[in-house]
Amino acid sequence: MAPQVLYRVCYGTPSPLPVQISTLTIAPALLHAYTRRKVRFCDYPAITPSSSASSVRGTYVSGLTNADIWRLDIFEGGQYVRKKVKVKALTKVGDETGEGNVEGEEVEVDTYVWIEGEEGLEEGEWDFGEFTRDKLKWWVGNEEYEEVDEAVKAEAADRTGGRGAEGEIAIQLESAMTEDVLRSAV
Repeated sequence: MAPQVLYRVCYGTPSPLPVQISTLTIAPALLHAYTRRKVRFCDYPAITPSSSASSVRGTYVSGLTNADIWRLDIFEGGQYVRKKVKVKALTKVGDETGEGNVEGEEVEVDTYVWIEGEEGLEEGEWDFGEFTRDKLKWWVGNEEYEEVDEAVKAEAADRTGGRGAEGEIAIQLESAMTEDVLRSAV
């Protein structure tokens, strides 16, 4: 997952403040015996178990909270199941073909594995470079996140009594301040 997509899902913005992501570690990793393919008629990929000769390069993210994982589960939806797998952290990243990769320690992680069947996938490898170059801009602020945003709003308990940054009182105060500024400008 591109970091901007991860940030948009977990923090509501593709460019969170450094303090928001200070607990995260994002590192390259290799998942053996899986393949990554394009989902038919979509921009995004799916990983599926495959021969032991194939592998998928991706990212290993540590420091996610339960709330982050809840948001990711919503975002990935019913086409995938979260599954424990073992990846090899990469201490050196090679070229796009994997030439020059240097594998480090093995780590158990959760990943999202495609469960909708082969008919929903195209032949051939999904291209991360093409996605980040040509399509990422459409993924960091559009309706793809609406379900996550709505679920977060529904679950959010305002423990500030409306006084928090997004609370009812704060919104009313901001509106009143804007009106005052406009009146004094006239």
